Amino acid sequence: MPYEVQGVIARGKGEAVSVETVLIPDPGPGEAVVNIKACGVCHTDLHYREGGINDDFPFLLGHEAAGVVEAVGPGVTGLEPGDYVILNWRAVCGQCRACLRGRPWYCFATHNAAQKMTLIDGTELSPALGIGAFAEKTLVAAGQCTRVQVEAPAEVAGLLGCGVMAGIGAAINTGGVTRGDTVAVIGCGGVGDAAILGSSLAGASKIIAVDVDDRKLEWARGFGATHTVNSRSADPVEAIRELTGGFGADVVIEAVGRVETYKQAFYARDLAGTVVLVGVPTPEMTLDLPLLDVFGRGGSLKSSWYGDCLPSRDFPMLIDLFLQNRLPLDKFVSETIALDSVEEAFAKMHRGEVLRSVVLL
Repeated sequence: MPYEVQGVIARGKGEAVSVETVLIPDPGPGEAVVNIKACGVCHTDLHYREGGINDDFPFLLGHEAAGVVEAVGPGVTGLEPGDYVILNWRAVCGQCRACLRGRPWYCFATHNAAQKMTLIDGTELSPALGIGAFAEKTLVAAGQCTRVQVEAPAEVAGLLGCGVMAGIGAAINTGGVTRGDTVAVIGCGGVGDAAILGSSLAGASKIIAVDVDDRKLEWARGFGATHTVNSRSADPVEAIRELTGGFGADVVIEAVGRVETYKQAFYARDLAGTVVLVGVPTPEMTLDLPLLDVFGRGGSLKSSWYGDCLPSRDFPMLIDLFLQNRLPLDKFVSETIALDSVEEAFAKMHRGEVLRSVVLL
């Protein structure tokens, strides 16, 4: 019997979201139904509502979630009802060339549930990032569920499902930040602040936060930034160089996804330094850099997919650090809200008033 639940639906580009009845099918082979306990309001959900991802409306929004497994389908192993899990949007296949080379965090054939969730009239829904967790229950591929310690509150644990993991992973996994490194992070929203936190955790000696909003720069200090630069009033490249003895930072993380900030990151790194792009650009953006500068500066230009994380490895480790009071994930939670307050949360996020609003169910 399908489950009837309430979920947040985006019916059309730019339209206000609505809470509607959603039908969740029983899990099929390789699938699981999860009772959602909490789900963060991520900027990606707003991108879906604005048609910035694709036009496969209507969308069941929400993807940054933690919950408890309700049921599993045939063939599922290593997961059972009652397991406390964080959801991820990249269930690895284990068979593609990346997985077979021992690099499953690059899996080229990630997958989601095969069945569709629907509205009460049978209209098929497109779940955000293959999850759709602004709902009381959702259907996912079993590989999208990662078991973690139940002692971690769901409103904190769920944040690892997207933005916080993307930022921490951009610093540690992609950027390879290590003890004594100098790091600059351009863009101090949730992902940028997570990159700052990850750099601090890795032992960076100097962490420079760059943004146009003094309020966000103050938040960045709370996550470990040692210096801040407001790029409305100062040239960020010159400021970063001045703060690093004229050399530039060892690792510069771009967490905005814009051409101008990427160029700032490129020129603000030290020779043979690393640039990490974790901000998500839009399809029309193009980058023009002198090829001689690319050659002459050496180093690495990297893109970070989901923080190059492997959920089965990274989620339990980070939750363990949180439970040891070594990783203040709770600082990301600006407020907890009800399911019918997502539209208001989008407005607060757009105005830069919150790092994360989190829906509690």
